[in-house]
This record gives sequence, structure tokens and C-alpha cells, in this order.
Amino acid sequence: MPIENASDELEKPFIQQPKRVDPEGETGQNGSIFMVLLSTFVAICGSFEFGICVGYSSPTQSSIRQDLNLSLSEFSLFGSIITIGAMFGSITSGRIADYLGRKGSMRLSAIICIAGWVAVYFSKAAWSLDVGRFCTGYGIGLSSFVVPVFIGEIAPKHLRGGLATLNQLLIVCGSSFVYIVGTIVTWRTLALTGLIPSILVLVGLFFIPESPRWLLKVGHRKDFDLALRKLRGKDADISHEAADIQAGIAHLEDLPKVGVRDLFDAKYTRAIIIAVGLFVFQQFGGINGVNFYSGEILAEAGFSREKGQIAYAIIQVPITLLGATLMDKSGRRPLLMVSATGMGFGSFLIGAAFYLKAHALLLEWVPMLAICGVLLYIATFSIGMGAVPWVIMGEIFPIYIKGIAGSLVCLVHWSVAWLISYTFNFLMTWNATVLFVGKIVPETKGKTLEEIQAALSAHRTGKNRNGKLLA
Repeated sequence: MPIENASDELEKPFIQQPKRVDPEGETGQNGSIFMVLLSTFVAICGSFEFGICVGYSSPTQSSIRQDLNLSLSEFSLFGSIITIGAMFGSITSGRIADYLGRKGSMRLSAIICIAGWVAVYFSKAAWSLDVGRFCTGYGIGLSSFVVPVFIGEIAPKHLRGGLATLNQLLIVCGSSFVYIVGTIVTWRTLALTGLIPSILVLVGLFFIPESPRWLLKVGHRKDFDLALRKLRGKDADISHEAADIQAGIAHLEDLPKVGVRDLFDAKYTRAIIIAVGLFVFQQFGGINGVNFYSGEILAEAGFSREKGQIAYAIIQVPITLLGATLMDKSGRRPLLMVSATGMGFGSFLIGAAFYLKAHALLLEWVPMLAICGVLLYIATFSIGMGAVPWVIMGEIFPIYIKGIAGSLVCLVHWSVAWLISYTFNFLMTWNATVLFVGKIVPETKGKTLEEIQAALSAHRTGKNRNGKLLA
């Protein structure tokens, strides 16, 4: 599909297009995808690390407080400082990814996480715990940007959505892993398990290529050809895909370097609104409130805290996997809208449970309404709002602003995540999310990154290829 014609496709997200043969699709079928899968595996080890880091404080609270004689406020600082570290990591993530490359950024993230876990393991006082926790936060702040970007840049378009969704799946798996293992090992041993995925990243990076798009951007043409060939297979025809990537990057040579102020230029406005808006609605949808307080919600409603939290942890994995399989079949927008609607209904059930409890009405229904609401909420979050925003972030920004724009978006994500940990109010935001997705967010399924940029530019001018104004 010519790049200039891409806007028509993005404006019709719910219409299934007939299958067609394109160069990249042929490459995906005839060439080897082993290296794409291996590269994705190495990257999502960082996602698994993310989940371990975030979930670590939950099963270790009582043992750490007892062993180190920490007050509740000291442990609360330990638990929350990871978000502060992630804020700083997100601020620098884009620049580091542009300067060191995608692999270099993942390598730095892994090293910092290893240093953080070592500090936690040897801690004998609150300050060393906080230093280690801050370091792991900084490391996952870096990886939260570079992992989806790297996957988006190496994957063929017909696999990109599903592979990128593995980022969220492995975060969920890491969180569930640390919750379960934390019940049977000491907190220091649990800290050592956090070293494993980072070590896998460091080792795996020696066996995978750098992002071809980044290599071409920095002028390494020979390495670009080798990396693309390695990703698509020695017998694959990469000429068409290489030409498309070169055409998308060629005009960047004459453009000035982009700063933070440039992000507010009119030509980037829609992409910024889409990415920032998705993460704002993701967080203001209350996910961290439900994550942090699901046990309390269920206990207050009269349901078993332990059984509820186990069910909560287990349900995320298969539902996130289902989302990965649907990503490139149904499209991004339908998943987002179904997810936002389900989160709203789950919130309604939780609210209804506590309304009945407060007014002493149908008390036998309260525990069931609460558990159904919590499980519906996390299930529908996992199928769409959990993973899709990260996928879209890696797709909609031109490569020459992807670094700094990604830093801004990740900063917003972590800042709002911190805010939500103090302001748990999610019941009324779901309808705004549905409206935002329906009116603003384009469909990106089946489009190359270059076609997506062309369509966003066409939307900014207000016309498609026939001169018709776009909605």
C-alpha cells in the first residue's frame, strides 16, 4: 500500500479489509521469524523484571519490617520510591535509547536493576533498601519505554501487535511469580530471584541484532542491511521492506534536532494527544488503586482475602495472552473500547457491593458482587488497556521524535501512577475512555510504521488522498 494512501485505512478501523499480499507479509511467511522471536524473548525478560520489581513489596512487607525493625512509614517509603525512580528513568529513557541504541538502553537497564537488587539483598537499614528500590525503579523506567519500541521496530507488521502485547503479559507473569514465590522464600532470597531476568537480558543481547530502523537513523547502512537480513531470514526478500524503511527515514536528514518544545508543534499534536491520553485514562481508570487495595476491597466486602488475591493473580495471565492473540485480528481500537467498558462495569459492581453493605441491603450478595467486580475489572484491563497503549506508543511517533516523545509519555504514565496511589477514584472515568478511543485513537493493525506516520500527517492537514476532509 502506498504510504500516501494509508489515511483511508486508519479512518475505518472496524471494517475488515480483504487479505492482500505485500512484501513484508511475504517476508513473514517465507523468511525465518526465529530471530524475531528470540529478540522479542530477550526484550521481554526486561518486562518480567518489571513485574518482579513492582510486585516485590507486597509479599515481603511483614518480614522486612520485622527483620529490619522498620516503621510503617519507612516501609511505605520503600514501597513507593520505585515510582520516583521510574519517573527519572522515563525522563531519560528516550535520549538514552536514541544515543546508546535500543540494545544499549536495555543493557543499561539490566545493569542498574542488578545493582538495585544487590543493594536490597545486603540491606541492613532503611536507607540501603530505598537506594536499591530506587535503582530498580530507574531500571524499569528505562525498560518501560525501550522494550515496546524495540519490539515494534523489529517485528513484521502482521506480528507486531501480538508480539508487543507480550510486554504486558510478561509484566503480569513477573508480578504473579513474585507474589507466589514470596510466600515460600525469605525476602532476601526473593531479591536474588530478581537478578535472573536481568542476567538473561545481558546474555541474550549478545545474540540478537540491533533495531534496523535505529541503525539506519544513525547512518550505519551496512549494519542496517545485516540486521534486517538476520531478522527476516537469509532466504527472505528484504528489498521492499528495506526500501520502505529508507523512504521513511530519508527525509529526516534535513530536519533539525527535536527538543521538548518541538513536541508541541502542530504536526505532532495528534500523536502526543493519543499517547498521553491513553496513559492518563489507563491510570485514572484506577488500575493502581485496584492493584494496591484489591485485598482490602475483598476483605471489607466479606470475601476471603487470600482466595481473592490468588484468583486476581491467576486471571491476568490467560486474559493478557488472549489479548495478544486478538491484537492483530480485531485491531487495537475494539480491544480498547471493550476493555474500558468492562472496567467501568467492574467498577460499578464494586461500588454496588459497598452501597448494599452500607445500607444493609442484600448482604449475602455483597461478597459475590465484590469479587465479580474485581475480577471483571482486572480481566478487561488485561485484555486491552493494559497492553494496547504501550503498543500504540511504539507505533505512532516518527522515529526522529520517538525518543523524546516516549520519555514524555512514560513520565506522564509514572507521574499519574504515583498520583493514583494516593487518589483512588476510578468509578466515573470509563465512559470518557470509550469516547476518547472512539474519537481520537486510530487503528494501526496491519499498517507499517511509515504508513501510520503518513496517515497521521494526512489527518493533521484535514484531507485524505481524494481531498475529502477527515473526521
